[in-house]
Amino acid sequence: MNPLASTYLGMELRSPIVASPSPITGRIESLLRLEEAGVGAVVLPSLFEEELESEATTFHERRELGAGVFSEATDFFPDVELGHLGLERHIALVHEASERLSVPVIASVNGRSAGGWVRYAQDLVHAGARAIELNMYDVAVDPDHSSRHVERAYLDLVLAVRTAVDVPVAVKLSPFFTSFAHFAVDVARAGADGLVLFNRFYQPDLDLETLDVLPRIELSHTGELRLPLRWIAILRPRLPRTSLALTSGVASGTDVAKGLLAGADVVMTASEVLREGPYRVAGMLGELTEWMQAHDYESVDQLRGSVAQHNVKDPGAFERAQYQRVLSSWH
Repeated sequence: MNPLASTYLGMELRSPIVASPSPITGRIESLLRLEEAGVGAVVLPSLFEEELESEATTFHERRELGAGVFSEATDFFPDVELGHLGLERHIALVHEASERLSVPVIASVNGRSAGGWVRYAQDLVHAGARAIELNMYDVAVDPDHSSRHVERAYLDLVLAVRTAVDVPVAVKLSPFFTSFAHFAVDVARAGADGLVLFNRFYQPDLDLETLDVLPRIELSHTGELRLPLRWIAILRPRLPRTSLALTSGVASGTDVAKGLLAGADVVMTASEVLREGPYRVAGMLGELTEWMQAHDYESVDQLRGSVAQHNVKDPGAFERAQYQRVLSSWH
C-alpha cells in the first residue's frame, strides 16, 4: 500500500502533490522531471481564448501584408508551420504529455465566450486530457452587472462544460464572492466535480517614471496558505463528495500536511517549483512523509480532514472568533 496515495476528481494518484499551471508545466522536459520527482498529476498552462484570437489575427495580418500590391508579394514570406500557434500549440502539448507521462494530465481553460469555453474544453479532451480545470480568472468591473448576474454566468458556464465533456471538471475560483460558501455549493450543484482554491489575481503596478501600468509577477509565499486553508476546512463537511484542491502558498511538505489536515484531496504548487526546480517535489514529499511518521499517520487518507471545521474542538476558530484572538495576540 502506498501511504501517499490520494484521489482527486475520481482519479487515483500516487501522491497528493499536483503541479499547478506555470511555465514549468508548459514544457515536456519539465513535465517528465516533475513525474520523476513524484507528482500525482500535472495541470498544463491555461488556454486563454483572447490570446488565441490575438495570435491568429496577428498571423493573418502579416501574411496578407503587401498581397494587394503585387501578387508575388506573399512569396517573400517563408513557409510557416502552424503547430506552434494558438490552439494547435495547446493540443500538441496535451497530446504529447498524455502520451509520455504516466500521471494524469489536466488541461486548463480560460474563455471569454460561452462557446469558447465549451469548444476548447472539448478539443483538449479529444487531445488526451484526463480532466478539465476551468480557470475562472475574470475581474468583474461592469457596474451594470450585479453579483447575481456574475455568479449566474459562472454557473451557466460550469453546467455547459460539464454537459459537453465526459471527463471530470474542476473549477478554479477566486475568494472574491460575497458569500463564498454559498457560491461554492452552487458551483458543485452545477456539475463541478472539484474546486480549486484559490486563483491568485496578479495586481497591476505603476511605473513612476513612464507612468505605464505594469504587470507584476510575484511568487506566492507560505503566508498565503492561510486563506485557502480556512476555506478548505469550512467547505470539507459541506461538500463531502466534491474534490477539493488547495493552491497558493505551498512551499514545503508541512504546508502539504496542513492542506490535507484541513480536508484537501490534493495540494497544488507552482511558485516553489519555479523557485527551486521540478525536483523540489521529491523534497516536499520527503518532508511530508517524515512529518506523518513523526505524528503516527500511516496514510494520507488517515490524516485528511482531521482538522476540518467539523472535527476541531472549536469550530469558530475558522470564523469570527479567531479575529479577536489575533488582534489581542500582538505584543
